[in-house]
Amino acid sequence: MSDNNGFEPTIVGYFCNWCTYAGADLAGSSRLQYPHNVRGIRVMCSSSVDPMYLLRALFGGADGVILCGCEPGDCHYISGNYKARRRMMVLKTVLETLGLEGDRLWMRWIGAPDGPKFAKTMNEFTELIREKGPNPLGTAWNV
Repeated sequence: MSDNNGFEPTIVGYFCNWCTYAGADLAGSSRLQYPHNVRGIRVMCSSSVDPMYLLRALFGGADGVILCGCEPGDCHYISGNYKARRRMMVLKTVLETLGLEGDRLWMRWIGAPDGPKFAKTMNEFTELIREKGPNPLGTAWNV
């Protein structure tokens, strides 16, 4: 554990209904261990998540935000995940250009049969955020 005095991060996750949410359900029913820190929000498609929702979560106090969608070529809405990927690339670039921590924002492809991948991803992201410590944006803004 890092030197953050027992800091436990709050992570907001936006999960595609068709793939990632099913993968999360599989991870749970398979009794795979992943941190309780992740607050999952089911969305119909990763492309339906406006980048402002991601920023609002960061500015509202979340220590990390993860957007998960279908594997490329497997989107229920044909190309929604590609649209989400483009938005995330722009948003991360903007954050880093402003001198903010762009690595507090992740995007991952997790399919319905990928319960183990879901658990592994949540463990990795939580550990990264735990090492980074509390989100400085969440304490600076009251949104």
